Amino acid sequence: MRITLEKKEKIIENRKKGLSIPQLSEAFGVSKSTASRLVKNIEILPEYRQQWLQRRNASQIISERATKEAEKLSFEVIPSVNRQIIGAVLASLYWAEGTKKDFSFCNGDPEMVRVFITSLKKVFFVKNEDIKVSIRIYEDLNLNECIEHWSKVVGFSLAGKVSINVLKGKKTGKLKYGMCRIRVKKAGLLLKTIFAINKRVHNLIISS
Repeated sequence: MRITLEKKEKIIENRKKGLSIPQLSEAFGVSKSTASRLVKNIEILPEYRQQWLQRRNASQIISERATKEAEKLSFEVIPSVNRQIIGAVLASLYWAEGTKKDFSFCNGDPEMVRVFITSLKKVFFVKNEDIKVSIRIYEDLNLNECIEHWSKVVGFSLAGKVSINVLKGKKTGKLKYGMCRIRVKKAGLLLKTIFAINKRVHNLIISS
């Protein structure tokens, strides 16, 4: 949706008066990302700054309390993990990001990749030598930095062992270290098992 010049000016004017990004989003019917982009370099006027800081600090306190409450609830829901839970998480991740024809998982979130590959080792005892890693990056990224980054994520050195796909263009608005793809050698049975786990979890949830 195109934003009129008049609306842009009003958003900027209200930002100067100390309105937060969520408030601007709600007041002017734009997304939070759009509001943030429009006021990126806009300074709060001195006469509104103290009030804005107080509101921001109050919001931060509320957010921190909510985070602590969420952490407490997470321990109540999952007090500990075992092989069964890890297997369910692994299968769910593959359900969301994996392919159907061969065992291949791709994502740019290092924590998701780390959890996935660690789960493979803990549940199915997959060894490093059975894992094939490839990365997809843009041409303006530093190749060595990307390899080092993903080596830390997967837990073993990828130097001389990784397939690299370099895309034309710049990384503006894209992932800092590109995408990482995980494949497992001779994983036909593993793939069928993952699908079977997902089906079983689905049936257990529906029938519970």
